[in-house]
Amino acid sequence: MVRPTKWRKVCQKPINMGFRPLDDDLDSKEILKMTIDEYETVRLIDYEGLKQEDCAKRMNIGRTTVQGIYNDARKKIGEALVDNKVLIIEGGSYELCDGESAFCDHKYCVMDRTINSSKK
Repeated sequence: MVRPTKWRKVCQKPINMGFRPLDDDLDSKEILKMTIDEYETVRLIDYEGLKQEDCAKRMNIGRTTVQGIYNDARKKIGEALVDNKVLIIEGGSYELCDGESAFCDHKYCVMDRTINSSKK
């Protein structure tokens, strides 16, 4: 039996829900999809400078889960940059932070309990 997916805590959705190459030929571009929880790991680890263990605490998941999510996200970012692909950020198994977590820094928290149940 498959273990149910645990909701990942996310402080906020991205301001931009995607990025694209600057050239004009968007119709022929392949689209990569990054989930909101993948985005959150990149934000916490690369932007905020947290260690994977601290990122895991903030997201309320295991460190090895963070490592897998982070590796998938970095692969997608690299592929989008190197292969000139469109990157869309949507979906995933996440719950927006309500500001109640002891590990939340509340800086980016949206104080909203909206849950997105779309899958990868």
